[in-house]
Amino acid sequence: MKKTAICMAIALAATMPPLAIAADVQRQAEVAERGKDIMPFSLKATIHIFTKTAAGGAQRVVAKNVADAVQTKLVRAHLQEIRQQFLNGDFSGPSHIHGNDMPGLDALHSAKPGQIAIDYRDIDGGAELAYRTSDPVMVAALHRWFDAQLSDHGSDAMDGHRHHHGDTPGK
Repeated sequence: MKKTAICMAIALAATMPPLAIAADVQRQAEVAERGKDIMPFSLKATIHIFTKTAAGGAQRVVAKNVADAVQTKLVRAHLQEIRQQFLNGDFSGPSHIHGNDMPGLDALHSAKPGQIAIDYRDIDGGAELAYRTSDPVMVAALHRWFDAQLSDHGSDAMDGHRHHHGDTPGK
C-alpha cells in the first residue's frame, strides 16, 4: 500500500509543472511558519487528518508518536480552544494561518449560531473535532475548507479516507 502511494505521488509530481510544485512548497512553508503563531504543538510531530462526511466531516490531529504526552496535551488543548472559537463564529486562527481568502472560510463566517454542530473528543495521541450540519451550503464549505487545509499542510496532513486510525471519525 505504501509503495503504491509513493508511486502515485511520483506520477502526480511528474505531471505537475516545476513552478506549480515550487509554489506549493513555498506556500506550505509559509503556512507552517504562520501556524506557529496559532498552533502550540509541533506540525512535524503531528498529523492533521481530514475526513469528509455527508453531513460535514472530522478533523483529527494526532501525535505521530501516540506515546508523546506533551504533543497530545497541546493538541487537545488547542482543539478544545478552536472548537469554542468556531462555535462563537471566530475563524481568525485559520484566517491568520491560511489567509482570508481560504476556500470555504467566507461561508463558515456566515454560519448562524447552531447551524454547524462541532463535537470534541479525545482520541489516542490527540483529539478530534466532528463538524455536522444539515445545510448543504455549509457542508460544501466545510469540504472546501478541508481540501484547502490538506493542500496547505502538505505532508503534515492527510485525507482520512486513506487513513485508518482505529475508530471511525465523528463517532
